[in-house]
Amino acid sequence: MNGNIDAVGASAEIKATYRRYLQSLLAVRNPPLDTALRAAIDTTPLLDKGPYLEATPPYAPGRSIHDLIADGTLSASFADLASPALPMDRPLYMHQESSIRKVAVGRNIVVATGTGSGKTESFLLPILDSLVRERQKGTLGPGVRALLLYPMNALANDQLKRLRQLLGNYPDITFGRYTGDTAGDRTKAREMFGQLNIGEPLLENELLSREEMRETPPHLLLTNYAMLEYLLLRPQDLALFPEGQATWRFIVVDEAHVYDGTQGAEIAMLLRRVRDRVAPQRAIQCIATSATVGAESNPEAVTRFATNLFGESFEWVEGDTGRQDLITAQRLTTPSGPRWGPMTAAEYVALANAEAPEHEILTRAAQAGFVVDTAYEALLHESSLVALRSLLAKKPVPFDTVARTVFMDDDRALAGLTALASIFHRGLGWSWLVLVCGRGG
Repeated sequence: MNGNIDAVGASAEIKATYRRYLQSLLAVRNPPLDTALRAAIDTTPLLDKGPYLEATPPYAPGRSIHDLIADGTLSASFADLASPALPMDRPLYMHQESSIRKVAVGRNIVVATGTGSGKTESFLLPILDSLVRERQKGTLGPGVRALLLYPMNALANDQLKRLRQLLGNYPDITFGRYTGDTAGDRTKAREMFGQLNIGEPLLENELLSREEMRETPPHLLLTNYAMLEYLLLRPQDLALFPEGQATWRFIVVDEAHVYDGTQGAEIAMLLRRVRDRVAPQRAIQCIATSATVGAESNPEAVTRFATNLFGESFEWVEGDTGRQDLITAQRLTTPSGPRWGPMTAAEYVALANAEAPEHEILTRAAQAGFVVDTAYEALLHESSLVALRSLLAKKPVPFDTVARTVFMDDDRALAGLTALASIFHRGLGWSWLVLVCGRGG
C-alpha cells in the first residue's frame, strides 16, 4: 500500500471493472435471464480473490560499512566510494554483512534472500573492495576481474544503473555490458546511450561499445549466458578471456535457480570453459544469487547444486558457521515485552490523518504508560498491531478478515485497517505490510 494511493479502493475498482467487462461480453436478449446473469456476475465470489494483506517483516540489521572498514574486513580506501548511493554509516542487513565477510576470506557463497533484500550489495561490495585493494597496490590495469552473468538483459541493465550510481565518482574501476544490444563502435554506442538515458551523464569508466571493451576490457563484465557462448567462440573477443594472466577473480551467476535441467547442464559446461580459459591452474571465487525456495529447509541441496553448477566447492557443515556457504536472510520478529492499547479503528483513522503521526504515536503510547524513543518501536508494541502481525505470521489473509479480527467487528474496521497500513507506507519507511490481489479459480 502507498500513502498516495488508496490500494483497497483501487482493488475494488479493478474488480468492479472486470465484472462490468464480463457483463458486456455476456449480454442475453431475454430480460429475466439477463438480469439474473448480471446479478450472478455481481455477487459470485468465484471471479476474484482478495485483496489480501501480507506481512513481510524487515530484515535484521548488521554492522555498517564503516564498521567493516574499522575491523579490516574492507580496505580503508573503500571509504573513497562513499556517496549518497553508498553511505558508509548506514547499517547493512545481517545477510549482507555475512556475505561480505565470507567473500573477503575467499569463500564461494550462495546468497538466497528475498526480493528487495540487497542481494546485489552482498556480492558487489566485496568485489569492489578487491578492486580498490588492487588500485592501492598499483596493479589495477585493464582486464576483467569479475564476470556478472544474468539470465535476462533487463537484469543486466538494472545492474548497470546501480553501477553508475556507485562508481560515478570513482573512475578507476571500469564496467561494461556486453549483450546483443551493445553497439559495435563508440559513436553508435554514445548515440544509443543518449537516446535511452536522457539527461544522464556519460561516465568515463563505463565502456559502452564492443570496440572499447575489446581494446581495454572492463574490470566488471556484465552479460548473459547466450552472449557468453559467443564471446568464447569469436576470435575478436578473446581479449576478454586472456590465457595465462591472473586477472580474473570472480564469477557471479544471478538468479542461479533458473538454470535447471538441460539448461543447467549447459551453463555448467559453459562456466567450466570460462575457467579453463582464464584460470586453468587456479580457483576462481564463485558467487550465486538465488530464490529462497528450499534454502533454509535443505541447505545441503542448495550448496550441492552450486557445486555442480560452478565446478567449485560450496559447503554446508551443520554447526560450523565457517563452513556454511549458503547465506539466508534473518527477519526481525515481533518484540517481546509489554503492550499498550489496543487502539480502535477510529483512533487509527485519526492517526493516519494527523499532520505529525510519529509525534502522535509517541504521545498516545506515553499516555498509556509506554515510553520509548521512536514511534516505530512504540507502534510495534501496540496491541492491535501485535494482533495483526500474529494473524499474518504464516500466510496472507483476506483484508476484510484481518479487519474484522483485529478490530473485533468494529463498524469502521476496514477504514481502521486501511489507515493502519497507510501509516507504514506514508513516508515513514516501515514497509513490511503488502497488499496483494488474485484472480478467482
